[in-house]
Formats: sequence, C-alpha cells, structure tokens
Amino acid sequence: MSHFSTVKTELRDREALLAALGDLGHAPREGALSVRGYRGQTQQADLAIDQANGADIGFRLNADTGCYELVTDLELWKQPVPVERFLAQLNQRYALRSILAATAEEGFQVSEQTQALDGSIELVVTRWA
Repeated sequence: MSHFSTVKTELRDREALLAALGDLGHAPREGALSVRGYRGQTQQADLAIDQANGADIGFRLNADTGCYELVTDLELWKQPVPVERFLAQLNQRYALRSILAATAEEGFQVSEQTQALDGSIELVVTRWA
C-alpha cells in the first residue's frame, strides 16, 4: 500500500516554482526523478526536495491540468511547518515571482518591496515612459 499523497496546486510556471522554492531555502533537483517515501517506495516527479530523513518532497507536472502537483509521503513530512503552511508560503512566493516576471516583461521596475508583520508583501513598481 502506497503512503504517497498527491496535492493539487495551481502552480504552472516551472521557473516561478523553482524561484519560489529557492526563496523558501530549498534547492530542488530537476529531471525525471524518483521521489522516495516509506520503505523505499517511490513516485515519479519532475522536481524534488531532499529531506533529512531520506524522504523527498516532489512536484510533478500533471499533463491534463498543466499544473505541478505536490507528491510526497505525508507520514514522513519533516519540514518546520505543516504541509498546509508550506503550500501557503510557496503559493505566496510563487505569486510574487510571477508578478515580478510579468512586470519586468512589461518594462516595470520594483521601486519598493515591503513585507508586513502579517506576512503580506507590498510592491511598488514604476515605469518610465
């Protein structure tokens, strides 16, 4: 019996996902990877984060939805925050990275970025015509 869980996300942009994971202090491996779980069980993934206990956190592209799914053995989750909080932090950083990429593409520059005590991020972008 597999211990793996798959969590659907709305994460579509690989580069923004990689940058967001980096912002959270993770350096994911890339490629066709086997994500490790309970008693050597594995699942395929496109990105993987190593955990100290030998289990991995993976992300795999779902061809039907075009979104990356989180795939991991939740029984072996060894992050400083629960999976729900991890995903909330990841989604926030992903959104920030997506916005930064889109604004740069449109010729904007970030003139101010602040993070409030509640964790929200405020950006001020400018563009000179």
